[in-house]
Amino acid sequence: MDDSALLKTIPVGPLGLITTDSCSFLGEKVDAYIAMWRNERKKKTADQLSFLNYSRPSYIVDASLPRFGSGESKCVLEQSVRGQDVFIMVDVCNYSVTYPLWGNINHKSPDDHYSDLKRIIMAVGGKARRINVIMPFLYESRQDKRTKRESLDCAMALQELVDMGVENIITFDAHDSRVQNAIPLKGFESVPCTYQFIKALFNSTPDLHPDPEHMMIISPDEGGMNRAINYSNHLNLDAGMFYKRRDYSKVVDGRNPIIAHEFLGSDVEGKDVLIIDDMISSGDSMMDVSRELKRRKAGRIFVAATFGLFTNGLTRFDEAYQNGLIDKVLTTNLIYQTPELLSRPYYVNVDVSKYIALLIDHLNHNVSVQDLLNPSERIHRFLQNRKIENAQ
Repeated sequence: MDDSALLKTIPVGPLGLITTDSCSFLGEKVDAYIAMWRNERKKKTADQLSFLNYSRPSYIVDASLPRFGSGESKCVLEQSVRGQDVFIMVDVCNYSVTYPLWGNINHKSPDDHYSDLKRIIMAVGGKARRINVIMPFLYESRQDKRTKRESLDCAMALQELVDMGVENIITFDAHDSRVQNAIPLKGFESVPCTYQFIKALFNSTPDLHPDPEHMMIISPDEGGMNRAINYSNHLNLDAGMFYKRRDYSKVVDGRNPIIAHEFLGSDVEGKDVLIIDDMISSGDSMMDVSRELKRRKAGRIFVAATFGLFTNGLTRFDEAYQNGLIDKVLTTNLIYQTPELLSRPYYVNVDVSKYIALLIDHLNHNVSVQDLLNPSERIHRFLQNRKIENAQ
């Protein structure tokens, strides 16, 4: 890691990392990376300016979220954060976190996790030097605009966090990054995971050939076309898109039913295909697109999404894999992953913990993160090294 810029700067304040119970495992991995890097950095700068508590075994602040018998909660910080540059990590999608209420076991919803985040900010109580929030899946990000008389939840949540004193909000692959317009004077970054996905895909499938004759990038809908074009530019591949024709005269389960999936793009026959999207919810869209691609005689199909929610379970993905419809499913560890998902032979876990650690390390030093957000050089270097290894 090139840390020359970090060696020349003093941190905003001593680093403090608060991880809610929703992402404690991810937070521990991030913490381990930062502790390792700063221990090595301290050895390099032993004869230079030393910053108090810069190198520590861990930067995690002990915080708890106990509940009263009524189900109400509070946050308790077990140690001081005065003067610290605090980073709060929360996974609003982690439904595995539970609490008892009136003899029942309740699973925490995104609303519960968001309330916990606000409780932590209140417990910090203005004592920290700066408060930063790392929320990989942006709360209410799917409700980013009005199409009828309805609430604008994502914009309101962002404004609420800023009003509480949050300076920077870091999220990943936001459903629509234009929600940052709700807080134009504060830091907001929607971080792409392009490099991490490309690296995981090619490491898991060494015989892939990233050229237009053998491979293609597909967006499952028009909303994700910019994402598909980004991947196609990095890999020098053609991009295609499906769009959904709907029957707007009917409403089924709150949605207009899809009549057909229409395809725009070059011929996919015999080509390996990467379907890229921001999230897998029920998986209906991915399965429909995969079937349409197979009908057009596509080769292997790889499904990739930043957030794997799998709200209807894994059965349809198991069947799709067994029937040869899909070959691999790639999602990140930015949100909760079930043990069942991790055990699937077709699943590829895209680990983003090192990336988060780099972002925290740079932001704590007030160093530009532009190089981290633009992965072009890293992708080019990875593909060049892969080409060299294959030639040997």
